[in-house]
Amino acid sequence: MIRMSRLQQQFANLKAQGRKALIPFITGGDPAPAHTVALMHALVAGGADVIELGMPFSDPMADGPTIQLACERALAAGTTVSKLLELVGEFRRDNQHTPVVLMGYLNPIEHRGIAAFAQQAKAAGVDGVLIVDLAVEEAPEFAPPLKAAGLDMIFLLAPTSSERRIRAVAEAASGYLYYVSLKGVTGAVTLDLAAVAHKLEEIRRLTALPLAVGFGIRDPATAAAVGRLADGVVVGSALVAEIEQHAATPEVLPALLKAKLGALRKALDEIAQ
Repeated sequence: MIRMSRLQQQFANLKAQGRKALIPFITGGDPAPAHTVALMHALVAGGADVIELGMPFSDPMADGPTIQLACERALAAGTTVSKLLELVGEFRRDNQHTPVVLMGYLNPIEHRGIAAFAQQAKAAGVDGVLIVDLAVEEAPEFAPPLKAAGLDMIFLLAPTSSERRIRAVAEAASGYLYYVSLKGVTGAVTLDLAAVAHKLEEIRRLTALPLAVGFGIRDPATAAAVGRLADGVVVGSALVAEIEQHAATPEVLPALLKAKLGALRKALDEIAQ
């Protein structure tokens, strides 16, 4: 019998309950590593089903100014890959059920060694990895060590993804697929729900993997609208902006993030009723 990963089990449970996954993103180590675990627990208290934890990188090319600045703050505060894995391990001491996905770029992982990173991430309690700049064509080189360690591989799909590419990504991926709802970088504003619905229908014809939608989701109304179409909703820049605003007084952040996420959770649960 093949055992489900923590991510697969979470999405299966949510589907059985008729609920949608709420997936918050924060940059690990922002505003400083000492606060990350408390923020992760606050996200869970606010209703997170999966946490995407950003690995700070000096050149986050897919991210807009909000997350770029978060990376700068985290790096300036001494956040490293090793430190981030320590923080996940600390989170796991009190939470064994919420999946954690590391999201970032290939360079720091390659520098560490893909096999070593995979084993260390799994040992720390990481469940999946989303490498923004890892093209599916490169997956045969990089995916085997990650999959051998039991990590789910999450890939991005975009409005411009062709049927051929969707098939290739779906074949390489596990856990869920992350649909980038907008052309451009994180933190963009305008969301075309009709276009999102059309693309998700196309993707669903080609894969049974859960579909999470991110980029452009900032408030309960947008989360509910996207939740009606997708299996999960990713919110990042809106949370990271809150961290930026209160970086000088980080002790207030757990309550603020819990409240902000709680409003999104309420909106998502209302559409399931």
